[in-house]
Amino acid sequence: MVIHGTFLIERSYSKPPEEVFSAFSELEKKRRWFASDQNRIVEEFKMEFRVGGADRLRFCYPENNRFAGVEFADIGSYQDIVLNQRIVTASTMALGGNRISASLLTFEFLPTEKGTDLISTHQGAFFEGADGPQIREAGWRTLLDRLGAALA
Repeated sequence: MVIHGTFLIERSYSKPPEEVFSAFSELEKKRRWFASDQNRIVEEFKMEFRVGGADRLRFCYPENNRFAGVEFADIGSYQDIVLNQRIVTASTMALGGNRISASLLTFEFLPTEKGTDLISTHQGAFFEGADGPQIREAGWRTLLDRLGAALA
């Protein structure tokens, strides 16, 4: 059975759209908020930021986690990029080699007087063994909070 879910997350950052956009488009900047985490071991993080280019994140959790030693793979491709305005990606997530979801993610970067409003829309199909829309949304909320900290 496939569970479909769509959620929207809005964040406001005090940096201009060019700086927020670069946190998505530059490898080392994105690694800081998206890939690196003290609670997981990153095995691979690559990105080719261009339409048709690919992102690849593979990681596992340490021994004190219920998923210890199980590989997570998040593989995406860029569908649309408008400099400092929009990024659209399609991605799949696999757990232990089994695909658990497929998603379309849209990020819109809107200039404001105080910086940037980011609108993130996630449309997903979650398969057997998936974390589901609620857990994925919580994960993205955490990631976008980490983005805010990285931009500070």
